[in-house]
Amino acid sequence: MASVAQNPREIASEVCVSPRLQASLTLDFARDEFARHTVLVASRQEPPLKVVRAFAVQDGAALAHLHNVSGGLLGGDRLALHVNVGAGASVQLTTTGATRIYRPRREALPTSQSNEFTVQQGALLEYVPDAIIPFAGARFSQATTIHLAQDAGLFWWEILAPGREARSETFAYDWVEMKTDVIALDQPIASERVRIEPRKRSAYSFGRLGPYRTWATFCIARVGPSAAGWLALEHELREKVLPRTKHGEILWGISALPAHGLMVRCVALHGRHVLPGLQALWQTAKRRLYGRDAVPPRKVN
Repeated sequence: MASVAQNPREIASEVCVSPRLQASLTLDFARDEFARHTVLVASRQEPPLKVVRAFAVQDGAALAHLHNVSGGLLGGDRLALHVNVGAGASVQLTTTGATRIYRPRREALPTSQSNEFTVQQGALLEYVPDAIIPFAGARFSQATTIHLAQDAGLFWWEILAPGREARSETFAYDWVEMKTDVIALDQPIASERVRIEPRKRSAYSFGRLGPYRTWATFCIARVGPSAAGWLALEHELREKVLPRTKHGEILWGISALPAHGLMVRCVALHGRHVLPGLQALWQTAKRRLYGRDAVPPRKVN
C-alpha cells in the first residue's frame, strides 16, 4: 500500500487534536453472605483513575474513594468509569476532593468523562461526590447512565460549581455539558440535559441560573415502592427543605419521577449551603426507604 507523505505542520496538527489521555476504571462489588457485608471483588484501573481499597461501613456497605492521581482533568482527557453493584450489595462511592477541570490548550479537544453504573437486584448505590469545578477556559462533557434492576436503590448527586470563585473565575469556563439517564427495569425514568456556555449565553439569565451560581441535582430511587409512597416522600422532603429555601440565596425543587423515584434540584448563591441540604434529604429518604441512617463518607487523601 502506498503511503502519502505529510508535511510537519500537518503532523503537528494531528498530534495537537488527538486525545491527551484515555483511561478507565472498572469496579465490581458483591455481597459476601458469610461475612455479611459488601466487598470489592474486582477492579481494572488505568492511571490516573484509581481506587486503593474498599472500606467496610457500619451498615455492611463498602465505601470506595475515587482518586484522580493527576489532581484533575486536562484538555483532551477521555475518562471512563464503570461500576457494577452485584445483587444484594451496598456500595457508597465518593471522591477524595473536588473534581477540577483545568484550562486546556487552545487546540486541545474537550475533556470528557463517561460513567456507567449497573445496580443489580436488591442492591444499593450511594454516589455522593464532591463538586465539579471548571477552571477558566475549561470545556467539559460528561455522560452518565444508571441501570436499576428489581428492588435496586439509588442515591446519586452532582454539584456543579461556577469556577474558582476565590480567583474571580466565576463562569469563566467555555462550556460544561452534563447528560444523565436513569433506567429502571429497562425503562427510562429520568433524563437530564444540562449545558452552560457562559461566553455565549449568560448564566445569569432567569431562563438559566438567574442570580445563583452553584447548581446541584439529586436522584433518589428504589424500584418497587408504590406511587403513593413516593408522593408521601415527596411531601416529606418538601417540608424538610422549606426552612432552607431563601429566595436570592438558595432554592430547592422536588418532583416525582414517572415511577420508582424523585428528582431534587437546587440552585444556590453560595456552594457551602448546598451539601448540608443534600445530606439532610439523603438522611430522611434513606430512613424512609431503608429504615436506617445515611452515613456521610469519611474522606481519605
